[in-house]
Amino acid sequence: MSVWSLLAKRLGLGILTLFAVSLLIFGAVEALPGDIAQQVLGQTATPDALAALRREMGLDRPAVLRYVDWLVGAAQGEFGVSMANRRPVADMIGPRLLNTLFLASVAAAIAVPLSIGLGVMAALWRGTTFDRTANVATLTSISSPEFFLGYILILFLAVQNPVFPSISNINPTMSFGDRLYRTMLPALTLTLVVTAHMMRMTRAAIINLLASPYIEMARLKGMPPAIVILRHALPNALAPIINVVAINLAYLITGVVLVEVVFVYPGVGQLLVDSVSRRDFPVVQACCLIFAATYVLLNLSADVLAILSNPRLRRPKT
Repeated sequence: MSVWSLLAKRLGLGILTLFAVSLLIFGAVEALPGDIAQQVLGQTATPDALAALRREMGLDRPAVLRYVDWLVGAAQGEFGVSMANRRPVADMIGPRLLNTLFLASVAAAIAVPLSIGLGVMAALWRGTTFDRTANVATLTSISSPEFFLGYILILFLAVQNPVFPSISNINPTMSFGDRLYRTMLPALTLTLVVTAHMMRMTRAAIINLLASPYIEMARLKGMPPAIVILRHALPNALAPIINVVAINLAYLITGVVLVEVVFVYPGVGQLLVDSVSRRDFPVVQACCLIFAATYVLLNLSADVLAILSNPRLRRPKT
């Protein structure tokens, strides 16, 4: 099977997955109990006001037609109008999405090289005090929820030692350095969450390859352990490492809801929580669909990079 055929197959599966997720998002909103118009306007709303809002929201039309209109609009970047402030949803999400991407980029710039470096060192010094300490630290980090880690960092780095601000109130007028400074605490929280998984996967992938014949041959030639791992083991472990890195990068964008709420960070996650509390369903649907599309896109990118980095994945299974 050619590379292009594999890529087309992965792309088709990604589009199908996104279509299924869009059905779930729209169906979940439709399945909410009660009258949405009544929930938005409150119990004191008049029948005329309720009827007018239902017509405006399209609730007087069949659900299938409303889903098709919503999906076609979303494919074109039009998510409707917010029920809370009557602004276009796309205009509300645009700046928030840039903030979330900035936060995820800062966390990824710290987490990816740190986790791969720690994973290589743990594999190189397997069984040593450094390896055991790294395993305990990563297990502790994986077992701790994001909001708990965020509050711990606020306690030590914002309250007891005021190094960073506890509230990440950024705006477009700030300089890059100021934005980076105010984003550092939520970025460090996300780094602690994702570094552990990537580090352990890197260590496991490299250790799994150390028993391979070509690794044994390199050792018999007298090569130093660091050269054996960096030159021979690490390139062949790239496929699983790329997959776990891409999955964790997807989490950095789609899993920021709790972190953004803890630090009052003006991203898509904070907007999603605010919209849920206000029953602003067009914004909720748009945020969920953007999170799903980002996750599917990054997983598709992981598949593509894994195929390109490992020729064995291009061969059909027999």
